[in-house]
Amino acid sequence: MADRKGLGVTPQGEDFSAWYNELVLKAELADRAPVKGAMIIRPYGYRIWELLQAELDQRFKATGHVNAYFPLFIPMSYLAKEAAHVEGFSPELAVVTHAGGEELEEPLVVRPTSETVIGETYSRWISSWRDLPLLINQWANVVRWELRPRLFLRTTEFLWQEGHTAHADEDDAMAETMRMLGVYTEVARDVAAIPVVPGEKTPGERFAGAVATFSIEAMMRDGRALQSGTSHYLGTNFAQAFDITFQDASGVLRHCHTTSWGMSTRMIGAVIMAHGDDKGLVLPPRLAPYQVVVVPIGKDPEVDQAAARLADDARAAGVRAHVDTRDATPGFKFNDWELKGVPLRIELGPRDLAAGTAVVAARLGSGKETVPLEGLVAGLPARLDACHDALLARATDFRDSRRARVDTWDEFKTRVADGWADALHCGQPACEDVIKADTGATPRCIPSDGPAESGQCIRCDAPSAWGRRVLFAKAY
Repeated sequence: MADRKGLGVTPQGEDFSAWYNELVLKAELADRAPVKGAMIIRPYGYRIWELLQAELDQRFKATGHVNAYFPLFIPMSYLAKEAAHVEGFSPELAVVTHAGGEELEEPLVVRPTSETVIGETYSRWISSWRDLPLLINQWANVVRWELRPRLFLRTTEFLWQEGHTAHADEDDAMAETMRMLGVYTEVARDVAAIPVVPGEKTPGERFAGAVATFSIEAMMRDGRALQSGTSHYLGTNFAQAFDITFQDASGVLRHCHTTSWGMSTRMIGAVIMAHGDDKGLVLPPRLAPYQVVVVPIGKDPEVDQAAARLADDARAAGVRAHVDTRDATPGFKFNDWELKGVPLRIELGPRDLAAGTAVVAARLGSGKETVPLEGLVAGLPARLDACHDALLARATDFRDSRRARVDTWDEFKTRVADGWADALHCGQPACEDVIKADTGATPRCIPSDGPAESGQCIRCDAPSAWGRRVLFAKAY
């Protein structure tokens, strides 16, 4: 268990990595597991995941998707059917060779992703154009053996959702791919208060087996990028590998066009690093386990009762509220809830109660405000919306201050040292490798909103590809 005697964390500017690791443990988001690279998600961290899950799930269902569940164990032969897929995932696979005291006839892979097992299933479920589109999502855990794990960001086992859809043609499948990229962009912005850049991955960064991969990229407060959600157009690659065919309206047998898309508990890491400060977490209100914490001051039954009524009224108004009745000093409680990133704190003591007021402190604010108790609860939703807007504006300003269009190699090196660079690029994986070796930066995406532009590659002077600039950054 993390040592919480000292609630402070290493300042970001001193050691961002240490700040992150300490904060995850001290804010009681997660703990280390007995197996290296795995994590235990604690109730406070898991509640953030539940809230994110609910926001995503309602959007999936609103766009016609339904939930299902597929097996954790996948026959090794399934992965081998799609050559690029098995090659891409081989270094990360966990394989079961024995079970029930005997060696298995065929090794089983612990699910790294589900395109193969779902592809085989779809080949049995789809026979006619009337069966399309097939729109299914699953909430599951996956296992990818990480050599350099970090809580929430890269763990051997993590939680996610993965959507898998089948369509009659490329246009419909591509529309689905972009629709779900839009859902991820919306959730990041409107729920997590993170301004992301959506765009297409270069060939060297594509998902193994995909025709095209799209992602949303978020800037963390050290200037690095974090890929926070992906959406893949798989073409007919998996349909051909698993014989996912349908008879069209004219009786012709055709292969389906498929997609897959996912967002994981890595998004919690994004929230931590996009908003946190030297005091701890700064949670966006729509993902905060407690949006408001009421702290009674002193040991006064009337104050305790008033605090409980205040929290009950807040809950009735749709606000997630909590009363801190721990036997601890007010100062400890204030620091603890600042560390845990609660958007609003309400302090209520005997003098406040006598005056018919309370003290409100916003986590992102610069001070405290004395507010009349009458009307306080009614105003909480607007205050929480203001917290969200302030977080989003701060994150946007920070990103824009560290992102620049660059046209020379020297400018590129300077910018990616602690931020993002938009540069022309030839699109060759070998050139990407050179850029990464020289600077540590990789192509994050080709921004969807980038203007048409051509010229010479920032590194090798070959003609640029894509007709737009590519976003480069060091990344997690």
